[in-house]
Amino acid sequence: MLRVGLTGGIGSGKSTVAQRFLELGALVIDADLLAREVVAVGSPGLAAIHQRFGDAVLAADGSLDRGALGEIVFADLSARRDLEAITHPLIAARTHALLESAAPDRILVHDVPLLVEKDMTADYHLTVVVGADEDIRVARLTGARGFTAADAQGRIAAQASDGARRAAADAWLDNNGTVEALLVQVDDLWQNRIVGFNDNLLTGRRSHRPDTPTLVAYDDSWPSTATRLIGRITLALKAAGLGEAGVEVAHIGSTSVPGLPAKDVIDLQVGVRRLTDADLPEFVKALADKGFPRVDGSDNSNHQDTVHAWAPDAALWAKRFHGSADPGRVAHVHVREQHSAGWEGSLLFRDWLVANPSERDEYADLKRALARAEATTTAYTLAKEPWIDGALERARVWARHTGWSAP
Repeated sequence: MLRVGLTGGIGSGKSTVAQRFLELGALVIDADLLAREVVAVGSPGLAAIHQRFGDAVLAADGSLDRGALGEIVFADLSARRDLEAITHPLIAARTHALLESAAPDRILVHDVPLLVEKDMTADYHLTVVVGADEDIRVARLTGARGFTAADAQGRIAAQASDGARRAAADAWLDNNGTVEALLVQVDDLWQNRIVGFNDNLLTGRRSHRPDTPTLVAYDDSWPSTATRLIGRITLALKAAGLGEAGVEVAHIGSTSVPGLPAKDVIDLQVGVRRLTDADLPEFVKALADKGFPRVDGSDNSNHQDTVHAWAPDAALWAKRFHGSADPGRVAHVHVREQHSAGWEGSLLFRDWLVANPSERDEYADLKRALARAEATTTAYTLAKEPWIDGALERARVWARHTGWSAP
């Protein structure tokens, strides 16, 4: 089941997006609705809130006075945490029950207002954020929802910043315009990314870029993208009881070097204590279920890096390879044994390029020239090997002089 986390600040239009996903066929679980359900009259949740906050949070009919409770918790961090300690476990249990009852091929959209604040990005295959400028959100809250300007601004200030939300977003839906413009973005995301992602997840396929060496300028969003993917891989391995097998995950390759042009592909490296750990069925399944299917087949590059003269034993360059099932984010996951030549070489090459801008620029010039000259990505990659071979020798000299060691 593809799990999409949907979030956005108060007044951003998140509910409109959730409704559209429902119309498109998603199973939408609304955390706010569940939050109301678990504190209904007669519920254990309401009893616990009454005990903690007193009669002031009850309406005349015995139901929860959400306005009165809101005034207390938005002004008092400790009170807000106490409320969350009561409601969040109840909401989580209800969410789990709904998920268990859903068909495995159903696309889940989980509408979670505090997804970013609770650092829940890794829980989902994809995080969708609805964004709007603060002045527009204040106008919506004071107009349609009857907030005072001060109350609206206070609610906004109590939530995550736009910067934090952008860092968490795999997809950002801009809602500074009309509802119609927002729905066009939702439909496009559904048809061109979410549906394909779900199909790939169910069939174990990975996404590909066209087999032409197309370079783009360095993108400042690559590090945050890599961080999200690393979080998902780490969580998947930990949840499967494989924390010792997947001991570290790192961003490598050209997209990890600021200022370096690259193919728009995020390369990650999973370091394992023993390469055989990567062949465990539970390891393979954990990554596949999280959207990173294993790639086998006749292509030897999926199992072997180029052997270099300073480490001539081919076994030191062995690896396993996983791709990304997300059509909107091609990623390559290289699983290597810690302290092998391939593992160390990937980290060294990255750090050496970062520390030596002249070498980075020379590599950039070579990449641009080969991208123009070679017709396929395979040919482009092979054509780089002589330069990389010499570069790794220079990087090893640099490592000895600087005392560099792999993290």
